[in-house]
Amino acid sequence: MLIDPSDNPAMDETSPDNRIPIAPGVLLAESALRFTFSRSGGPGGQNVNKLSTKAMLTVNVQDLAEVLPPWALRRLLIHAGSRLAGDGERLIITDSSSRSQHANRRACIVKLRMMVVEAMNRPKRRRPTKPSRGSIQRRLDAKRHRSKRKSERREPTDT
Repeated sequence: MLIDPSDNPAMDETSPDNRIPIAPGVLLAESALRFTFSRSGGPGGQNVNKLSTKAMLTVNVQDLAEVLPPWALRRLLIHAGSRLAGDGERLIITDSSSRSQHANRRACIVKLRMMVVEAMNRPKRRRPTKPSRGSIQRRLDAKRHRSKRKSERREPTDT
């Protein structure tokens, strides 16, 4: 079951010791999140030209390594792709979907949470199976039936 961190109101709050929940049971120090803001592109009129609303969240991978299990960190780094910078030392997440700096900041945190939750969900191992004897027989019967139907459509040949 995949958890959507944006649906959980408890994920919006910081704990008393300034740690932010980024996944169930995983708290990251607020000081590990570094935000920078710049001017955003796209539509927005004068707002775009005057205000720095685009949010860029930078998190050191070392800070994530302290709070995530090694297997989850490996999965996170694999799925991060182009969001990794500095030879895999930093994870950079940007958002400029809103005209509000605060909303873009929250959106960056939600993106980080979604990435971490996805990394924490281990995929089920596929157990190879083989078709049952009955399913093999049904498939062969259906093939014979289709073959017979098609051969009956042909004009008879004189042999």
